[in-house]
Amino acid sequence: MDDTLMPWAAAGRMPKIAIIGSGLSGLAAVVHLRKAGYDDVTVYEKAAAVGGTWRDNRYPGLSCDIASYWYSFTFAPNPRWSHRYPLGEEIRAYLEKVTDDFDIRRCIRFETPVERLVSIGQRWRLVTRHGEDTYDIVISATGILHHPKLPEIPGLRDFRGRVFHSSRWEDDAPVDGARVGVIGTGSTAAQIVGALGARCARLSCFQRTPQWMFPLLQKRYSGWWKWLMARVPGLPRLMYHAHRLALERTLGPATMGNTLMQRLFEWTCRWNLQRTVKDSDLRRKLTPDYRAGCKRLVICSTFYEAIVRDNVELVTDAIERLEPEGVRTRDGRLHALDTLVLCTGFHSNRFILPVDVIGSEGQRLADVWGEAPRAHRAMSVPGFPNLWFLEGPGGPVGNISLVSVSEIQIRYIVQVLDAMRRRGLAAVSPRRLSFERYNADLAQAVRRTIWATGGCRSWYIDASGDPNLYAHPPARFYRDMRRPDLAEYELTPAQASTERSHFRDQALERVE
Repeated sequence: MDDTLMPWAAAGRMPKIAIIGSGLSGLAAVVHLRKAGYDDVTVYEKAAAVGGTWRDNRYPGLSCDIASYWYSFTFAPNPRWSHRYPLGEEIRAYLEKVTDDFDIRRCIRFETPVERLVSIGQRWRLVTRHGEDTYDIVISATGILHHPKLPEIPGLRDFRGRVFHSSRWEDDAPVDGARVGVIGTGSTAAQIVGALGARCARLSCFQRTPQWMFPLLQKRYSGWWKWLMARVPGLPRLMYHAHRLALERTLGPATMGNTLMQRLFEWTCRWNLQRTVKDSDLRRKLTPDYRAGCKRLVICSTFYEAIVRDNVELVTDAIERLEPEGVRTRDGRLHALDTLVLCTGFHSNRFILPVDVIGSEGQRLADVWGEAPRAHRAMSVPGFPNLWFLEGPGGPVGNISLVSVSEIQIRYIVQVLDAMRRRGLAAVSPRRLSFERYNADLAQAVRRTIWATGGCRSWYIDASGDPNLYAHPPARFYRDMRRPDLAEYELTPAQASTERSHFRDQALERVE
């Protein structure tokens, strides 16, 4: 048999690996795979540049609520961050620099979205509009929040001004000295309102649900501090772990059911509102009726400062429809606008979809997942061998830096690949029982968290009625992901895979 058709571990060659997406998790995957000796890597990127969410989002006021030194790859510490919490433009520049410093660009196929993945035996057929190729391993690094959710508002197409989702910001849209509307009060809306409050002639913020806002303790780093970070060996790494521990030992317990820590966060949010918003009626409208942390905390210090300005209005009456001149609310008032920004979130249950992913028995991933996607250890699904997800369903997105999550997960995958090579395995996929036990444990544990008990409805909750999140402390995530337990997986030897090679043709007939 041709070595290129044999399972890679049995043929004595390195695996051919496809990575979907060149955001932070995709870039981390390339670097860690190469360091482990897995060099045959191709990245498929739908856009013309790297960066993922930090490429797509370019709105005014954009920043990250994870500290800069923790929002950095362990293999690429950045001593020159300008702020304690990194600005969006600076994160984009950092990811571009990592791409060039580690020579990743040469393996990326830009403007090549993946349309279909078909499991054929122990390999994957990957289809794009430019053609198709076959891979031994596929790693989805598509991220979580990348499919904009547009509101179902009557007359949306009738509005004569500019209207767009926050992740599709239009630089030439009227903003300065204009009448601007922002729908939403989540993290994105809070940053935009904070940035535009002093620039607009009139800014209307349409609120459906008030948010708890924790003050962002932003700080601009001085030249001497950046000099010190660049000259003292190990200092950026020390700051990495200092910021990690600070968040994991405060927000982590608060979300996991520690009542005292949760009350501390809520008291801080109330104090933040009280000290900034003096008008009692406005303060009442901005006060949520659920517990702090139930929805993802908005960590921002500019929203309250903007919302009390004379030219900024908080609109709490429901939107009835859009008209050519602006937004009509239920009280009958027309809010005339030049620009309307939709900060209405994302479809958080899509992940790799809408790529048409077809498993080893002809099943479609979209059907398996429905509206409540689940994965084993947030990384793999039974019946889809040699397919891995970074930042997949049920991951720890609520209180851990996604940079850390991505690196921990790709190290885990590398260890699985090493085991496949040692044992001559053709395929690895989670056992059905392991998958069910793992997700049953999360479903039980998550009901004790603030995400489930706080009295709100957030984007964390999917069609199952439960928050789709990792529901244990960060320390357990680190411990459990340190080393794969291969007993949790179906391990297909190369010989068995070769003997069943006729199933490849049957699989092709089912999906063609």
